[in-house]
Amino acid sequence: MYDIIGDLHGHYDLLVKLLDKMGYEPDDKSFKHPLRKVIFAGDFINRGPKIRATVRLVKQMVESGNAHAVIGNHELNAILYSTIDKSGKSLRKHLPKYKLPLMKTLDEYKKHTDEFKETIQWFRHLPLYLDLGDLRVVHGGWNKQHIKTFEDHLNGESKLKKSLLKEYLAGNVLTEAMDGLLKGKEFKLPSDLLLKDNKGIVRRNFRMKWWDEPEGKTFNDIAFGNRFSLPEYTIPSELLPDVTPYSADDPPVFMGHYCLEQRAEIFQGNICCIDSCVVRSQVLSAYRWDGENKLDESKLIQSD
Repeated sequence: MYDIIGDLHGHYDLLVKLLDKMGYEPDDKSFKHPLRKVIFAGDFINRGPKIRATVRLVKQMVESGNAHAVIGNHELNAILYSTIDKSGKSLRKHLPKYKLPLMKTLDEYKKHTDEFKETIQWFRHLPLYLDLGDLRVVHGGWNKQHIKTFEDHLNGESKLKKSLLKEYLAGNVLTEAMDGLLKGKEFKLPSDLLLKDNKGIVRRNFRMKWWDEPEGKTFNDIAFGNRFSLPEYTIPSELLPDVTPYSADDPPVFMGHYCLEQRAEIFQGNICCIDSCVVRSQVLSAYRWDGENKLDESKLIQSD
């Protein structure tokens, strides 16, 4: 069975503490359990105090067969920032908005350039999602059409090739599909509509529930993973976003990304956000899955 762990962001000590709490034991620089495996839900890098150590441990557990992992949007940003095309230029321009989130990661690897190159290559071989039949894991949001679009462009390859990454940066259906899998869904408001949050700040877009039908709901009802509240105003029909609801009969799906500041949380019985916002809470969360279709709050566990 599987233990799904949320966003790590370089918090190696908390990861070791959580693994120990769940009965995993050290095994030649990795950790193993006699009956279970870990699934890491992405975002291993940036922000935390021990990024290299965190990535090494995740990589060792995956390569030793003691874990699976999907990448998050932070890993994709690192790939795009660090991968060089044939002309010797980075695939993504080194603008401040792309470089600043990566600064702690780049600083840690400054004297370990070969290790960083190996890490980026390893990231490129990790999947964007896992579908194990009775269990699904994705960093941002599960969407069958996005998966099909991504797989069509992946064309049977086992890594994110430079040609695919360039197409992603071009801004097209592949961009929408990969962003949906890695970052979920955002509600984007038309330019002539002003929507203020509870702090009086105008919001042009916000993260929303990718699994829930928005018709008849308010802006605040569909918002998810934001650090602000929106008006309890029913969304006009002409602005309703296109959402494919996730059926309560579908297999359980686990996601990270949304930085829930209290703890991991279960929705509609078969959706779990396992990201307890370790940077703010200093707590890592996991769910101990044993084959159940209806998820159980009592099976959530924290490093604290």
